Amino acid sequence: MHLCWKLALMMMVLVCVTAQQVNYRRPTRVGVTCCKEVLKGRIPPEVKLIGYRHQNALSPCVDAIVFYTEKDKYCSDPTARWIQFRLKGLKEIED
Repeated sequence: MHLCWKLALMMMVLVCVTAQQVNYRRPTRVGVTCCKEVLKGRIPPEVKLIGYRHQNALSPCVDAIVFYTEKDKYCSDPTARWIQFRLKGLKEIED
């Protein structure tokens, strides 16, 4: 009789452990999409920009002004003198 209780207890523990593992979900990996470096030169004037956003520095990302075109994005140094000229007339894109 004592053996039956031990077996029943072991079966209950096994069922509980197995049930917890079935419900366990591994955390998903979150990718980081940001500027990790900025352009040193100007964006050519013939490149048509459609918007921009400011990116704060939070490792691995760097402080940047991100300019958008129809197909690309340009990560630019926010302290560059030409930035203010290119920002004129552009809409700020919210995340």
